[in-house]
Amino acid sequence: MDRRRLDTPSGFDFTAHMRVLCEDIVTRSPEMNHISMKRVAVSFAQTRKAVQHGMWASLTPMRFANGALEENRRGRRYTVQRLYGKDGKEMLYILTFYMPRFMELSFEDKLVTIFHELWHISPNFDGDIRRHPGRCYVHTTSEEEYDRQMAKLARRWMKADPPNHIYEFLRCDFAKLEQRFGRVFGTRIRNPKLIPVKR
Repeated sequence: MDRRRLDTPSGFDFTAHMRVLCEDIVTRSPEMNHISMKRVAVSFAQTRKAVQHGMWASLTPMRFANGALEENRRGRRYTVQRLYGKDGKEMLYILTFYMPRFMELSFEDKLVTIFHELWHISPNFDGDIRRHPGRCYVHTTSEEEYDRQMAKLARRWMKADPPNHIYEFLRCDFAKLEQRFGRVFGTRIRNPKLIPVKR
């Protein structure tokens, strides 16, 4: 993508920059090659304060277990509200970053957070999350160990020598981005709703 289209006089398009970064990550990281960013919507949500505690990012699956379109919950049948991109392709995931909170993390923690969320995407890329064995199927029995593995993947990606301009914005905090570009903006996507299936 042409870098000049992202750095515009009107400000810094965070979600466009994050998409370019994620596209490079999934291309250079063999463990992420199953991910097609064309079907992952990138969004940001506003938080009230720039404090570090709280959620930094999230991945929302657009399907149920094993990619199913419908699921029974509390005796009722549900489907998920669909989301489509500008090209008409249906999105299978929504990757959301909470601003300005995410930008207050260290550079390393930002990278770990990005890998953390991308790793949640099912190896089958079917709209479901990656499910680990056991009761703690989201992060395994230790989220700390999960993030240690993500840190290893992030370091491996950095050693693959990605272009500096696609990740340099992660070295800024939110105030520095605003100071440099005037304003920070991006795509906002509401969480999809569960819709009862009529029989």
